[in-house]
Amino acid sequence: MNQLYYGDNLDIMTNKLGPQSVDLVYLDPPFNSNRNYNLMYRNMTGQPVPEQADAFCDTWTMDEEKELIARRMPVLLRKIGVEDEYIAFWKLWMDSLRKVNSPLMAYLIYMVPRLCHMKLILKPTGSIYLHCDPTASHYIKIMMDGIFGYKNFRSEIVWRRTNSHNKLNKQYGPIHDIILFYSCSNHLTFHPGTTPYNKAYIESRFKYSDERGRYQLNYLTGPGERKGESGKEWRGFNPTSRGRHWAVPKSLKGFLSEDCKTTFDCLESLYRQELIVFPKKDGGQPMYKQYVGRGVPYQDIWAYRPNTKGTLISDDICIDEDVKYLENEDERLGYPTQKPIGLLKRIVESSSNPGDVIFDPFCGCGTAVYAAEALGRKWIGCDIAILAIRLVRDTLRENYALAEGRDFIVDGIPNSVESALELANHDRFQFQHWIVESVGGFPMQKKTADKGIDGRLYFETKDGLMEMVLFVKSGHLKPSDIRDLRGVLEREGTAEMAGFLCLKPPTKAMRHEAASAGLYDYMGNSYPRIQILTVYEILEERKLFHTPTAVRSRVDSGQMAIGMNW
Repeated sequence: MNQLYYGDNLDIMTNKLGPQSVDLVYLDPPFNSNRNYNLMYRNMTGQPVPEQADAFCDTWTMDEEKELIARRMPVLLRKIGVEDEYIAFWKLWMDSLRKVNSPLMAYLIYMVPRLCHMKLILKPTGSIYLHCDPTASHYIKIMMDGIFGYKNFRSEIVWRRTNSHNKLNKQYGPIHDIILFYSCSNHLTFHPGTTPYNKAYIESRFKYSDERGRYQLNYLTGPGERKGESGKEWRGFNPTSRGRHWAVPKSLKGFLSEDCKTTFDCLESLYRQELIVFPKKDGGQPMYKQYVGRGVPYQDIWAYRPNTKGTLISDDICIDEDVKYLENEDERLGYPTQKPIGLLKRIVESSSNPGDVIFDPFCGCGTAVYAAEALGRKWIGCDIAILAIRLVRDTLRENYALAEGRDFIVDGIPNSVESALELANHDRFQFQHWIVESVGGFPMQKKTADKGIDGRLYFETKDGLMEMVLFVKSGHLKPSDIRDLRGVLEREGTAEMAGFLCLKPPTKAMRHEAASAGLYDYMGNSYPRIQILTVYEILEERKLFHTPTAVRSRVDSGQMAIGMNW
């Protein structure tokens, strides 16, 4: 069964995915994640959010949790077989980044345990493609050299992500991303496709033709002498005298029968089929007919070139049109950092087989999932944002006619009070994020939770952008919780209203305390300054926050009102 997981991918890999259970991993981890999430939130909910708001998924700050991970990192690296020399380098590297207070340190500490688990869940024939920008690609490559082994580094793919960029202040226009391709071993699944030949190249190089098609003459020998049969004279030509040896190219293998056991057998067979041309002048070398093949095997630069229609042989597409960056294509979902499905199809086709399992631990809007589904692969997607999971779920339903429960399952999103309690007991912060997003709120970073604010809900007024602060409580409730929230509301100053989100039903005294906080008056309407909403009410969608602005959200199937006028 295809799986769509809501939650932290490290937790999912540790507790849900078994060792050597995945054939291919593609990941596009966020670097400036608060900016990305802010844009996603606005696009998917239709609600406003300040540019400077710090989302919960922006984890690139050091805290006690990451310091503890950094200290334990050598143990984890040794567990997966990383060499001691690399571990010593890791310690030195982290000390250097700590001294300059670089946010990259927090990013690397976040990424390394996840990459280690990705190695554990990959099969020996599996591969991993990590998509990043040049800001951090060189740091990540060092990490992956240590984790997967520098001998298993395969390619650094340069992908053109946009047509042009006006950010030219003391730099060239940044228009590319980096995709790092590593394998788990030397026995990897890999069968790259081809791109069509350039018409001008064919016309300038393949000047001859026969009944088989256009061809050019190419050397039948390779550099270097050999002592065996490939170094001996054949039909009057001795390759050793030229410091070369007979080398039958792979492109001619299709013309040879199983009877061709030796080099001379092959040469004679090709000669009888008129595939070898001897020189008319003395001193020349025998040549073979190299016909126009299927195309150029994928290289490590994937760059769509606009306005190149008609330049390719036997095809009217532009160069690298299958991996074209997104502009106004129908597949756009309004999701920041969305990648084109053609890019993922190249990766999936090249490094997996039908029926293989594709895993995207940061699935976002789900492009890798859609590519896997279109190509007959099984897939596992994971994201920490419920907005992303619901977007993927809805797209699978609407665009791919897949049914939840029959074709795929969604795991991790509470659908009952009991499952919400289970999530709260397992991961309190993930529970906070879920319940805040479920009411259309904007979750805060973990570091802000100790201030009593777990999320914010913004609404437009004639006086500008106003906010409701959100507080989440999964445990025992008491009236002082509401008094504390009232104190936060007074302290914040910028917030006009507050929402109390709880797992258990509030007491009568708590409701009385909330009512005593008074009303927020706006344009002749009054709204309770402190409002209480339980998990049961959220799941039943029976009660919504009272705010002055009517907004709509795609946080569930269909359109669910989040802040309607009352």
